[in-house]
Amino acid sequence: MKIKRVNGLRGTVSVPGDKSISHRSIMLGSIAEGTTEVHNFLQGADCLSSIACFRQMGIYIENNGDIVRIHGQGLHGLKRPENTLDTGNSGTTTRLMSGILAGQNFDCIVNGDASIQSRPMRRIMTPLSMMGASIESIRDNDCAPLKITGQKLHGIHYDSPVSSAQVKSAILLAGLYADGETSVTEPVLSRNHTELMLGACGGDIRSEGTTATLHPVKRLEAQNIIVPGDISSAAYFMAAGLIVPGSEIYIENVGINPTRDGMVKVCQAMGGNISLENVRDVCGEPVADIVVRHSSLHGTIVEGDIIPTLIDELPIIAVMAAFAEGQTIIRDAAELKVKESDRIAVMAENLSAMGVDITPTADGMIINGGSTPHGARIQSHLDHRIAMSFAVAALASDGETEIIGSDCVNISYPTFYQDLFNLAE
Repeated sequence: MKIKRVNGLRGTVSVPGDKSISHRSIMLGSIAEGTTEVHNFLQGADCLSSIACFRQMGIYIENNGDIVRIHGQGLHGLKRPENTLDTGNSGTTTRLMSGILAGQNFDCIVNGDASIQSRPMRRIMTPLSMMGASIESIRDNDCAPLKITGQKLHGIHYDSPVSSAQVKSAILLAGLYADGETSVTEPVLSRNHTELMLGACGGDIRSEGTTATLHPVKRLEAQNIIVPGDISSAAYFMAAGLIVPGSEIYIENVGINPTRDGMVKVCQAMGGNISLENVRDVCGEPVADIVVRHSSLHGTIVEGDIIPTLIDELPIIAVMAAFAEGQTIIRDAAELKVKESDRIAVMAENLSAMGVDITPTADGMIINGGSTPHGARIQSHLDHRIAMSFAVAALASDGETEIIGSDCVNISYPTFYQDLFNLAE
């Protein structure tokens, strides 16, 4: 993909459905009783991996594009898959599904692509094992492939060392099969889509502070789910509208869950002209339309409690920092090292190639902005968030930028380039 500077981005865009909510709709719909109907489901490769895995376990799932129907078989209705459950590139599928599998009456193997086979699974293996699960890393390296043999599980209280919705969700989903109360306390509250959807399906769950507590129930009930637009996908248009001169973009129907809205706060802290309109509640999730206009940005510090609310947006925030006056510091974000790529190293490598003054640190990066980046050959490392971030950077940079491995955006946003270029003037 080769991209050049544009003279402005104007118009309206609707981003795909939220990735996190789409994943959870498949999983909870599969173990609920009745038919769950999901509108605005994200047709990205990661979410399709979730569908494929639960189909392998005997769940009939109709995928008609915008509407997905999951014919749930109840908490104990999954069947042993004949083959390895292939999660593709999806860490969410791998980790959350492991929590469900831990309490089944069969054994299976869970594996994914090369990226998944290098991502840390000890973070779920430890708490699930404390619950009585039999989960082992076949290569004995704390990564996939995993062999999971279903067991009778026990409720635990787990003090998680990381604020991770994937870790928390794996434990809570396993807790559906436990013999007593299960609770998870995080250092900082991570995204809470699992808790909200469990509650809507009839789960006995409550949240207080950074602790979520679940009591097992005999059944979950199917729901109609309307998935809001994914704020992590909207983030690229928010950044593009702010850094490309002459831009004004209206982003429709975006989820603004307070455990996910850190991107909005950082844009405002950098002096961005960004506003929320038509704020409303849709199926228990707060939703708004977001309006962004080109702005003169300045540096800021991104750290502490806000990090879990924007962990996936940090690459595009680093791009915004390159176009902002002054220094931006990102810290407390060591989690970036264990995403689809080491996003600290990859952002430093690629922004440096564009002439940006960036210094990687152990838990983030320091970016000195103020000069216009120039085009470069960008290595995406097959990380969708890297590819999308540098597509945005290219629109406001001198010369031409080439993104190697640009098709990886299909993981979360198959029509990204089309939607972005449709706004160009």
